[in-house]
Amino acid sequence: MSEFRKVPVSDFECAPIRMIAKDWLLFTASKPDGTFNPMTVSWGGIGELWGKNVVFIFVRPQRYTHEFTEQGDTATLTWFDESYRETLAFCGAKSGRDVDKVAESGLTPVDDGDNAVYYSEAKVVFKLKKLYANKTAFRPENAVDPELFDFHYKNEDYHTMYVYEILEILDRE
Repeated sequence: MSEFRKVPVSDFECAPIRMIAKDWLLFTASKPDGTFNPMTVSWGGIGELWGKNVVFIFVRPQRYTHEFTEQGDTATLTWFDESYRETLAFCGAKSGRDVDKVAESGLTPVDDGDNAVYYSEAKVVFKLKKLYANKTAFRPENAVDPELFDFHYKNEDYHTMYVYEILEILDRE
C-alpha cells in the first residue's frame, strides 16, 4: 500500500471521458465471501448524485461480473498505464466463468481488508460502495434515438445500471 497515496475524492482531477472511453479500466466486483471478478469496461460516468461522489457502471446480465455486482456491495475501478492495454483487452474478451483472469493476466490482487479488490500494478484506484441498481434503466420504449438500441441491443440484453459511491481514491506516488 505504500506505493499509493490516498487522494481526497473532491481533490482528484481527471479527464473522465478519456479515462473511461479511451484508456479503459478494470471494474472488479466482489461478493461478500471475498470472491471477485474483474471486467474491462469502457462505458460509464463520474459525477455527483444524492450529495455523494459517484460512478455509474453498466453491466450486461450475461456477464459473469453481473452476479458479483448483484450479490456484493463493494467494487473497484482501476486504471493502468498504456503498457497494460493487452491485459485489459484480455480481461474484456474472456469470461471469469471459463478462465482465471487474474492468474492468466499476471495482475496482482490487493485487498486491504475491506473486500474491495484492486491491483498492485494500478495507476489509479477508486474504491466503491454500491448505492443503487436498476435493471430497467435501458428500455427500447424509452429511447429517443431507437437506432442506438438497434445497434447496441440486438439480443435485447440490456445493461443493468449501477451507481457506486466513491469511498476512496488511491493514486500511485
